[in-house]
Amino acid sequence: MTKLMIRNVNIVTMNKDKEIIEDGFVIIERDSITYIGSSNETNEHNVSNDYNIIDGKGGILMPGMINTHTHASMIAFRSLADDVQDRLTKYIFPLENIMVDEKLVYSGARYAICEMLLGGVTTFCNSYYFEDEVAKAAKEMSIRAVLGETVVNFVAPDAKEPYEGLKYAERFIEKWKGDDLITPAIAPHAPYTNDSNKLIEAYSLARKHDVPIIMHVAEMDYEQKKYAEEYNMTPVQYLDSLGILDENFIGAHLINVSDEDLDILENKGVGISHNVGSNSKGAKGVAPVVKMFKRGMKLGLGTDGPMSGNTLDIITQMSLVGKIHKLYNMDRTIFPAIEIVEMATIGGARALNIDNVTGSIEVGKKADMVIIETESVNMCPIYDYYSALVYSANPSNVELVIVNGEVLVKDKKLIKNDLMEIKNELLQMKDKILEVSKRL
Repeated sequence: MTKLMIRNVNIVTMNKDKEIIEDGFVIIERDSITYIGSSNETNEHNVSNDYNIIDGKGGILMPGMINTHTHASMIAFRSLADDVQDRLTKYIFPLENIMVDEKLVYSGARYAICEMLLGGVTTFCNSYYFEDEVAKAAKEMSIRAVLGETVVNFVAPDAKEPYEGLKYAERFIEKWKGDDLITPAIAPHAPYTNDSNKLIEAYSLARKHDVPIIMHVAEMDYEQKKYAEEYNMTPVQYLDSLGILDENFIGAHLINVSDEDLDILENKGVGISHNVGSNSKGAKGVAPVVKMFKRGMKLGLGTDGPMSGNTLDIITQMSLVGKIHKLYNMDRTIFPAIEIVEMATIGGARALNIDNVTGSIEVGKKADMVIIETESVNMCPIYDYYSALVYSANPSNVELVIVNGEVLVKDKKLIKNDLMEIKNELLQMKDKILEVSKRL
């Protein structure tokens, strides 16, 4: 059996002790990590023709980054209406109802996955319509994914009737459950786009199949107003009153939350996706992530959809987390870089309940890892690996990407897929999208 050895790398493990192994090496057999060591140990492993060897050239080997919230196929609409007020209801929903079909979802997902892989993302959590097409694209391109079919209270691109997404979701979950890369889920869009009974029905479906439930929560100002006026509750308190918050719940955004809300979220073990780039671009506010992190909550980073945050890599988000929260709190000491890298890797894995599989470089875990090269002008000198990753690196520094033991990016290029072919497929829709967008 051929083994893969990655050597001449500085390993940022993100294990419980946050070990860094300088001039280290990692051995991968099939899809898993079987050994981690320093260069002076390589002779003990009798390096021979049994190994395919990758020279890391002194780069930083880190766990693959995890995008805990996005809507990948919306990349087809990226750069449209970025400055429109009330964009979701006045622009995005109408545009989707006209344009979104299986082809757009599949082509958009493929291009989005290209961007994520080239940016060092090895796992993403997605919710959209026709989610089976996203799963098909993710499986073909060998990326790890948690994928939720959207449920809404109106006619949608893949639903001729309100809430038809519930039926789609069950078929989708039954088809993909047990896959080695794809974790199916159900994704009620938000509390305000689902009534109480349907939220409970969605939760029951998730419990029946033991899969995640994904939802936007406490993101919008009008959402806060609605639940205060109708229930004298916050959105988090409302969801808790329905009994649907638990360790399999993944909440995106959670911007407008009180300390009481945080108590609930912490006690129920809810996973949280912090989308700092999208939140700031949409002027929605700054989530109390400092409090969340100090509480030890299951906290990861997300990009939101590429029509909201415009980028799909997590390296960009890491820098924003540090800068925005330091500025907002007027405290440059909060969120040292090591904590931000944690949220980008093992923290995201915890939020998605896959930290036993990925999120750190440890023996027995799946081989999901990334090399950030250090030869480019922006990556020298390095005194602190974490600071270099958060504040110096950018997506163009991603040299190598491995998912489930398979090399998918090498020398900054996709190995398994033709980027230009996928890009041209997406661009075939551009004229029609532009024509429709002008009528909105």
